[in-house]
Amino acid sequence: MVRISSSLVLVVALVSAPCRAVWPNPKAMTTGSTFLQLSPSFTINLAVTSPPSDLTAAVARTKGFLATDKLERLVPGRGSADSAKITAAKQLARLTVSLASGSAVTSISSEAVKALGSRVEAYNLTVPADGSDATLKAQTSLGLLRGLTTFEQLWHTLGNATYTTSAPIAIQDAPAFPYRGFMLDTARNFFPVADIKRTLDAMSWVKMNVLHWHVVDSQSFPLVIPGFEELSTQGAYSPTKIYSVADVQDITSYAAARGIDVIVEIDSPGHMSVISKSHPTLMACVEATPWSNFAAEPPAGQLRMASDDAISFANAMFKAAASIVPSKYFSTGGDEVNSNCYTQDTVTQAALKSKNLTFEQALSNFVSGTHKSLATAGKTPVVWEEMVLDHTITLPNTTVVLVWQSSTNAAAVAKKGFQLVHAPSDFFYLDCGAGEWLGNDIGNSWCDPFKTWQKMYSFQPFQNLTTAQHSLVLGGQNLLWAEQSDASNLDSIAWPRSAASAEIFWTGANQPNGVPRNSTEALPRLHDIRFRMVQRGVKAIALQPEYCALQPSKCT
Repeated sequence: MVRISSSLVLVVALVSAPCRAVWPNPKAMTTGSTFLQLSPSFTINLAVTSPPSDLTAAVARTKGFLATDKLERLVPGRGSADSAKITAAKQLARLTVSLASGSAVTSISSEAVKALGSRVEAYNLTVPADGSDATLKAQTSLGLLRGLTTFEQLWHTLGNATYTTSAPIAIQDAPAFPYRGFMLDTARNFFPVADIKRTLDAMSWVKMNVLHWHVVDSQSFPLVIPGFEELSTQGAYSPTKIYSVADVQDITSYAAARGIDVIVEIDSPGHMSVISKSHPTLMACVEATPWSNFAAEPPAGQLRMASDDAISFANAMFKAAASIVPSKYFSTGGDEVNSNCYTQDTVTQAALKSKNLTFEQALSNFVSGTHKSLATAGKTPVVWEEMVLDHTITLPNTTVVLVWQSSTNAAAVAKKGFQLVHAPSDFFYLDCGAGEWLGNDIGNSWCDPFKTWQKMYSFQPFQNLTTAQHSLVLGGQNLLWAEQSDASNLDSIAWPRSAASAEIFWTGANQPNGVPRNSTEALPRLHDIRFRMVQRGVKAIALQPEYCALQPSKCT
């Protein structure tokens, strides 16, 4: 009897096993083990009458990626051991892309900004092993976009050949949750439009569909709002560090064409110190010291939420800001409102006394006013969890609540009947782990340690929720607070870690074979999407030594 060592068996398995590199994992997928090449004359036939321009552009991007990705398989030898099989493989000449019979022809962009729950992203993709046409079908252009994204990930390169090891392939796919997001803070440090667009590209490659844009904060006000230009003129770091109305429209249209809705946040009434530069009489405790008595971080300063002038200003500002973005959602924030700031502000105390209001009543009136302004602009409000857990504010149950302080707080939000988005600092904060950023503190930051992709991937969206509450979970998001980030480290701090949450909220609890998600199965696929991102110009950080990327079972 001839003995074959286990290590040899492992190498053979890694070289010959069908490649499964799709991220996020589809809802249902079957694959074979037949090699199939893309024909040198491969084309995508868009069989849609009068296709919208953004769908035509999406097809063109897919054709471009198939030509330029040049990603070799992540196995020892990078697939060279299979060169004979690749050379002998049949060739796929065409992918036919079509809408299901009777489906309306609408743009990706219009579908991307529909209300959560009404966006149809499902698709069916088949790739036969015999070289006959592959087919992609969906009910919407948005679904076709998702299917094109998956199709791109099926292929690797060896020399001049673009091939898969896994034909035939059949995929039936749809997201488990309607909200799969990424939050970017552009107030602590400014991010140029080009860097935001690159982030949107990376988001689209892993089927994320919401950019939560925390565009302003106490430190700077880069957003130009029509009728309120003084806020950015005096509140931006410099005249070159602003987002003009044209910039906002550029970003939102670029995002929508990639299936992404942009939800803008103006955090109020706290986190607004910078407004004092242009409207000092509307503000309380401006840059008061010590700042820690008046704010979560410097500089201190909150809108005088009981003042009639401040209320009128806020209502008009939110209405104007909402008018420049297409999303049906707009966030008024509401976190970390500091009561001491108002207690020590004589103007606020006088207003409360004259109106016979408590602090909580005044806050409720302020929030209700801003939300009514958003309603007139056709927007549904989004708030941080404090608005429903820490304050006695009357909010309609259509309000979307972001759970951030702890993953365990989702149950309390759900108990109150609100729709929620998971954004917990103990799982999804990307900035944690860099230590404290304050100059006089040598310790860790409040949310350390670093949140690894494995930690993120372990998150369970329905933890501690009753079955009846499951429908309240809209999805979740990663978050990048930018105290220690700017364009220089955006890619490396966000990717590929953020892909972990993308899969959680697209795929759900189980893999296509019904087995629960686990990091061991996910690791080779995450390596693949990370390498593909790098090929496309996103500087995603390495997960492991390349030795491990080529044989991840040796590094578990």
